[in-house]
Amino acid sequence: MVPGAASHAARDAAPGMAPDAARGTATTTATATTPGVPPAGTPRPRLLVLRALGLGDLLAGVPALRALRRAYPGYELVLAAPAELEPVAAATGAVDRLLPAAAPGRAVPRSLDWTGPPPEVAVDLHGNGPPSHRLLMELRPLKLLAFAHPDTPEIDGPPWYAEEHERDRWCRLLQAYGIAADPGDLLLPRPDSASPAPGAAVLHPGAGSPARCWPVERYAAVAAGLRARGLRVVVTGGADEGDLVARLVKQAGLPDTDVFGGGLPFGRLSALVADAHAVISGDTGIAHLAVAHATRSVTLFGPVAPSRWGPPPDPRHRALWYGPEGDPHGRRPDPALLRITPDDVLRAVDELPAIRHP
Repeated sequence: MVPGAASHAARDAAPGMAPDAARGTATTTATATTPGVPPAGTPRPRLLVLRALGLGDLLAGVPALRALRRAYPGYELVLAAPAELEPVAAATGAVDRLLPAAAPGRAVPRSLDWTGPPPEVAVDLHGNGPPSHRLLMELRPLKLLAFAHPDTPEIDGPPWYAEEHERDRWCRLLQAYGIAADPGDLLLPRPDSASPAPGAAVLHPGAGSPARCWPVERYAAVAAGLRARGLRVVVTGGADEGDLVARLVKQAGLPDTDVFGGGLPFGRLSALVADAHAVISGDTGIAHLAVAHATRSVTLFGPVAPSRWGPPPDPRHRALWYGPEGDPHGRRPDPALLRITPDDVLRAVDELPAIRHP
C-alpha cells in the first residue's frame, strides 16, 4: 500500500467513492456523494496530475486529462507542468490550475511546490517511475494512479509497455482504474486570435534533440518547391533556435515578414497553425499542435517510430518514416531521418486532401 494512499479495494471503487464504501461498509460519505463529486458544503478536493514535460507531451496527454475531468467533475484539477504551458493547459478545457514544475532533460522535478492538505487523487502521467512515483508519494495522496514498477511494489497499477503509443498509454492507465478514456479526444478549440499568415505553409526545422533535426538545406529545398507551387512559406522556431531559423531563412531566400522565430506566444502560434495550409516539421511539439487543430501536416520521423508518437490515422496527416529506430538523444540527425528526401516531403504535401479542417 502506498504511504498515505488508498487501499487496493478503494482504488477499484468508482471515482469519488469513499474507501469504506468500496469495502461495503455503510458511511455517510458514500451515501451522500455522486462518483467524482464531493459532498455539498465540503471543501473542493484536489486532483494532481504530474506531466512536467514539453508541448508535444502535454498535447499527447489531452485525452487522459479530459478523461480525468469527466471522472472527477467536482474536483480542482491541478496540472504540474512547465509554467510556459499554462495557456496550453487552459485550452484543453480540462485543467483548473497549473502548478509550475520542470527539470532539465525531461527529468522528474526534485520537488513540487504543493501547499495545503494532500491531494485526494494524484496521477502519474510523467513516466513509469520510480522517481515520478516517489515524488507524488511524498505528498501522501489518498489515491495514487500510476503504472506498476518493481522498485515501487506498493503501487498496484497496470504494466508499462515500452512500444505503446503515447496517447494510448495514458488512456490505458486510466482504464485500468475504471476511468473511461478516449485516445481520439485530442482536438483543441479554434483560437480566438487571427493567424499572422493565413494559408501559409509552415516549416519548423527545430526539434528537441539533434537526432530529430532534418538538415536545414533540405528544408530550404522544400521551401523552394512550395513557393514554386504558389504557396507562401513561413518559418517558426523555439526561443533557443534563432540560429537554425536564420540559416533556413537565408538559404531559402525568405523575407523577414515570413519569419516567426524566437518562440511565439502560444496564442499566436496556435492561430498560425490552425489556419496554415500545412505544417511540415520533425517529430516535435508543433506537429502535435497541427493534429490538435486538424491542420494538414507532414511529419518527418527518425529515430523514433510514428507508432509511438505519430498522428492518428487521418488523411490530413502524413508520417514519413523509413526506420529503423535509433538513439533519440543522438548528437547528429538520425540515419532514418536522413533517408527522407525533399522530394518525399513535397510529394506528401501534394497528396494531402483539399480539406484543411473537419
